[in-house]
Amino acid sequence: MTKYIVLVGDGMADYPLEELGMRTPLEAARTPNMDFIAKNGCLGQAKTIPDKMTPASDVANLSILGYDPKKYYSGRGPLEAANLGIELEDDDVAFRCNLITTGGDKLLDYSAGHIKSTEARTLIKFIDQKLGNNKLRFFSGVSYRHLLLVKRGAELKLQNLKCWAPHDIAGRSINRHLPKGENADIIVKLMLDSKEILGPHEINHVRLDLKENPANMIWLWGQGVKPNMPKFMEKFNLSGSVISAVDLIKGLGRILGLEVINVPGATGYYDTDYAGKAQAAIESLKKNDFVFVHVEAPDEAGHNGDLREKLTAIERFDQLVVGSLLEYCKDKDDFRIMVLPDHATPLSLKTHTAEAIPFAIYGKGIPKGEFLNYCEKEAQKSKLYFENGYQLMEYFILNTRSGD
Repeated sequence: MTKYIVLVGDGMADYPLEELGMRTPLEAARTPNMDFIAKNGCLGQAKTIPDKMTPASDVANLSILGYDPKKYYSGRGPLEAANLGIELEDDDVAFRCNLITTGGDKLLDYSAGHIKSTEARTLIKFIDQKLGNNKLRFFSGVSYRHLLLVKRGAELKLQNLKCWAPHDIAGRSINRHLPKGENADIIVKLMLDSKEILGPHEINHVRLDLKENPANMIWLWGQGVKPNMPKFMEKFNLSGSVISAVDLIKGLGRILGLEVINVPGATGYYDTDYAGKAQAAIESLKKNDFVFVHVEAPDEAGHNGDLREKLTAIERFDQLVVGSLLEYCKDKDDFRIMVLPDHATPLSLKTHTAEAIPFAIYGKGIPKGEFLNYCEKEAQKSKLYFENGYQLMEYFILNTRSGD
């Protein structure tokens, strides 16, 4: 049975930068393993963000896993709720809840200094005690990423609110970017009330003493209702697993019926355990046909506008994840491996963009092209292009193209 390996470096794709001699980070970074895949397999592009949809990780990874976002996407919150074991009723609405740092009317840090999960759990529990009730419940996740569940929120049409992702508005006005739409006042009040509750909390006094960004407000966004989509096994007849640090990806895996593997050292940030994720993938392949490994670090560096960290994250991903899986496969004939970002997170913009991403595939039945390395410019030379990004998984698994 062929083994299928998908390795996602979140937000790796970027734009050419003057400080890199008009190369992108993917071009400038040392990536011998991804280059090997491109040289010895096929290289192409896929549009993982459909037109008129927000270039978000949930949309992009839904595409990569083979599901049409226009048909199946119902919001980010419900995906994260799935990983937290929160059962949604059909009329419930789940919001992503960030702990953020504000200063005056400005959103200064979308992650409250990448707050530790232990501190965050204390603050979210405190918020739930102060603002929660039988219709509003707050649940803690990882680092700055948490959840609000609004019972029967769909009756209030809260799923239709216009909300902004906090990583898209860093340095901008809070008041101008508060949720808008019918019954938005309910959500806005929670956000503004949280400033009065969190600001004086002892944890934030300690963080200020340590010169760390305080978690002095919650930011609610990414809301949606319970999703309904077929299992991965039903679509592709493969057993599989998902390895990631973030609730979004793990929740998506749970909804699709994939095994979710937790790696103790996976943090969702620069210090994540790359090697641990690779080893977990290798162990999973001993019993599963498919594994999906997601690494968040390049995306975080993109949001932070940190070139050095983005280069480092890409190189660690290549060496410790891609390299480890290639080494595992070197004596095997029955495998396919694909590397790609879910979307671009350009350092110059510090947010996601919607252009097509480069992918490379190597392994059984994959013809060798004439490509030099793995990067955006080289992928643009390829004739292999998927306008509908969700069709890439079908090509990867079945080696067929449909509907192009």
